[in-house]
Amino acid sequence: MLDADLKAQLKGYMERATSPIEIVAALDDTQTSKQIKSLLEDILDVSPLVSLREDNAASSRQPSFSLNRPDGSVGIRFAGLPMGHEFTSLVLALLQVGGYPPKVDADTTLQIKALNGDYSFRTYISLTCQNCPEVVQALNLMAVLNPRIRHEMVDGALFQDEVEQLKIMAVPTVYLNGEVFGQGRMEVGDILAKLDTGAGTRAAARIDAKAPFDVLIVGGGPAGASAAIYAARKGIRTGVVSERFGGQVLDTMGIENFISVKETEGPRLVAGLEEHVKSYDVDIMNLQRAKSLTRGDLVEIELESGARLRTKTVILATGARWREMGVPGEAEYRTKGVAYCPHCDGPLFKGKRVAVIGGGNSGVEAAIDLAGIVSHVTLFEFLDVLRADAVLVAKLKSLPNVTIVMEAQTTQVLGDGSKVTGLAYKDRRSGESHTVDLEGIFVQIGLVPNTEWLKGGPVALTPRGEIVVDAKGQTSVPGVFAAGDVTTVPYKQIVIAMGEGSKAALSAFDHLIRLPVFEAQAAE
Repeated sequence: MLDADLKAQLKGYMERATSPIEIVAALDDTQTSKQIKSLLEDILDVSPLVSLREDNAASSRQPSFSLNRPDGSVGIRFAGLPMGHEFTSLVLALLQVGGYPPKVDADTTLQIKALNGDYSFRTYISLTCQNCPEVVQALNLMAVLNPRIRHEMVDGALFQDEVEQLKIMAVPTVYLNGEVFGQGRMEVGDILAKLDTGAGTRAAARIDAKAPFDVLIVGGGPAGASAAIYAARKGIRTGVVSERFGGQVLDTMGIENFISVKETEGPRLVAGLEEHVKSYDVDIMNLQRAKSLTRGDLVEIELESGARLRTKTVILATGARWREMGVPGEAEYRTKGVAYCPHCDGPLFKGKRVAVIGGGNSGVEAAIDLAGIVSHVTLFEFLDVLRADAVLVAKLKSLPNVTIVMEAQTTQVLGDGSKVTGLAYKDRRSGESHTVDLEGIFVQIGLVPNTEWLKGGPVALTPRGEIVVDAKGQTSVPGVFAAGDVTTVPYKQIVIAMGEGSKAALSAFDHLIRLPVFEAQAAE
C-alpha cells in the first residue's frame, strides 16, 4: 500500500511510540478492505509494538479498524482508508495511542481529562477536505486523554448510503451520542467550549487580566502572522487575538503562487506560520472574536466574550470571507446543498448535478474539479464574459459534462425543506426566468471584508466595508494600523497580505518609538 519512501518515513515516526498498540480490523471483500489490510500490514512491519487481528463483529461499519491499548482504554476507529489528508490523522493517532504525548498545553489536558460523561463522537469526512483532519485529530486526541471519549472517523464517500440517510451535505459533520454536534472546522478549544460551558468565562477572565500590549494584532491569517513576527522581533510586548488562527487560508486547497514554494496546501502553510509565530514571545489568544474598538489613552479591543484588551498600537488583520448570494433559500439550505468549499464537500455530490456560481478563477477552478466527481456541472456567470484566466476557461470548455450560462442572475435556491432541489435564475438579456434541477450549489463570487464589528466606530471604512489605509498601513485613527484582505490594498493574495502585515508592524513600531512614554520605558 505504502511506497518505500512513505514506509520509511512511517518507520521513523513509529520509533517514537513507547507502548503496545492493538489494531482490530473489521473487513469485507471490497477493494477498499484490501487496501486497508495492506496499509495495516505495512504499519505492522515498521513497528514491533503493533499487533493486528481481524474481528468482523467488532463494528457494523466495514471496512473499518480501531486503535487501542491492550487494556482497551482508547476508543479510536477509522471507517475508511485514511489516506490523503487523513494519513496524518492516522499517524498521530498511532503515536498518541502508543504513548507519544499529544501536543496540547497542560491546562487543556486537565480540562479534557476532567470531562465527566460518556461521549461517543462520529465525524463524517471526505478525503479531499482540508478542514476535516483538524476535527478528526482533535477528537482522537481527546479520546487518547479521556477513556470515556470515543471517536470514529467515517469516510462519507465510502459510506454514501449512510450519508444520504442522515442528509449530510457538508463535511466535516460531527455527531455526539447520535445527535448532530457541529459542522465545519473545529479545534480542541472549540469542542471543549461546547462541552464545558464554563470554559469561555474562565478564558475571558484570563484575557481581561492581561497587561497592556505594545502591539496587538487582531486576526491570525497571513497578514496577522507576519505582523506578529515582525513586531516580536523588535522586542516589544506583542499579542495576537484571533477567531481562527490561519484564517481563510485554512480553507484553501492548492497554493501554487507562493514565491519559493512551488506547491503547498493551506493547512500546511498555516502550520508553518503558527510554528514560526510561536518561536517568538507572542501571546496568542485563539478562538476569540472582536466586538468593538475604542480609542482613549490606549486602544481598547472588546471581545464577544466580554473580555477587554488594551494596547498602545493595534494592527487590524481580520481578513475576508466568502461572499454570499443573498437570495431566498441560501441561508435555509446552507450545508443542505449550498456549499462554499468544493474541495471539502464535492465528494458528497458524487454522480449528482451541481451548479457553480461565479466565473472568476475560483468559480472556474471549482467547476473543473467538480466535473471529475459529479454527473454534470452548470456554471452561472452574472456578466457576459468569464473573468478567469484563459487557460482555465479553455480547460472548462473542453469538459463534456459542463454547461456555461452567461448573464445569469441567481434569484432563488429551491428545496424540499430538507435539501436543495434546484436553482432559479433570470436571463439578464431577455428578462426570462428559468429553473434548473440539481442537488448542489457551490458559491464562488468573491470576498467580503470582516469589518462589521468596526462599523460606526472611529476607523474609516469604504462603502464596501474595507479599512482605508495609506502606504504605511495607517488607518484614520492614530496608532491603529491595518493589513491584508480587510484593507483597501488591491489584489487579495497571500504573499501580498504577508508583506502588508510586515509593513504594518514596522509602521506600528515607528509610531511607538515616537511616543514619550515608550521612550521613557525603553530607557529604564
